[in-house]
Amino acid sequence: MKTFIKKHNRTLLGGLIGAALGYAYYYFIGCSNGTCAITSNPINSTLYGTLMGGFLGNSFKNESQTKTSK
Repeated sequence: MKTFIKKHNRTLLGGLIGAALGYAYYYFIGCSNGTCAITSNPINSTLYGTLMGGFLGNSFKNESQTKTSK
């Protein structure tokens, strides 16, 4: 488990930050009448933020992490 966390730490950190920002977006800005598919529900907004944060965190991997051993 420690090796998984060490290997994917930037993706996991990005996902956590994205989840917090997604919920904050729902709470402070979100749509109250239910017509917005993402921002009208806190679960959808948090999951979307987690996904986007994970993608963004994954894009900042070190060169040593992206090389494969032969």
